[in-house]
Amino acid sequence: MLAKLLLVEDEKGLALTVTDRLAAEGYAVDHAADGQAGLEMALAGNYQLVILDVMLPRKSGLDVSRAIRQGGLRTPVLMLTARSQVVDKVVGLQIGADDYLTKPFDMLELVARIGALLRRAEPQPATHPDICQFGKVRIDFRKAQARRAGEPVNLSAREFQLVRYLIARRGEVISREQLLQEVWGYHALPETRTVDVHMAWLRQKLEENPRFPEYFVTVRGQGYKFAG
Repeated sequence: MLAKLLLVEDEKGLALTVTDRLAAEGYAVDHAADGQAGLEMALAGNYQLVILDVMLPRKSGLDVSRAIRQGGLRTPVLMLTARSQVVDKVVGLQIGADDYLTKPFDMLELVARIGALLRRAEPQPATHPDICQFGKVRIDFRKAQARRAGEPVNLSAREFQLVRYLIARRGEVISREQLLQEVWGYHALPETRTVDVHMAWLRQKLEENPRFPEYFVTVRGQGYKFAG
């Protein structure tokens, strides 16, 4: 999915140039021409990054950046400053901006800064919580206990490992080969239906309707994912 960026810039020529270049790089870009409109769009939209000029009509970029953070958004903010605005750079970073770029700038540097900020903002590898609950199922991995609708469910050690691996990568499609490598430790992959069999057992034990699984889902031709 394309990263969705918001550019808040009042210089029409620069805004058009930046928008066209970022679109060519594969980004989806929305544009606001003043600070107030930019703030409203930032708070209402689901953006992966905001590119924010300091000198804007109606509301300054510093005020917009501060309001974004006060609104609870952790969206990365890249501020654009004039060469002489050293104080604005410092203040911008202090009130929540993640990086700044001095005008005039090279488009290659802008693209590089955006890429770096987006990589830093990527979700960290999922942790492995001791307790997980979905639907009527509650699993305590530390105690190796599972219950569905309050009743004990007997899971094998391998089934606990499989469930935990899938849950830690919630929503991610995992291939059979990857599951065999990571859960079973098979590095020279054998011809086996081990994964399919264990998934069928998990569905029988944990799904409300094993024939139409809600949580342990098959993605045809690709593998499995936990959709809880």
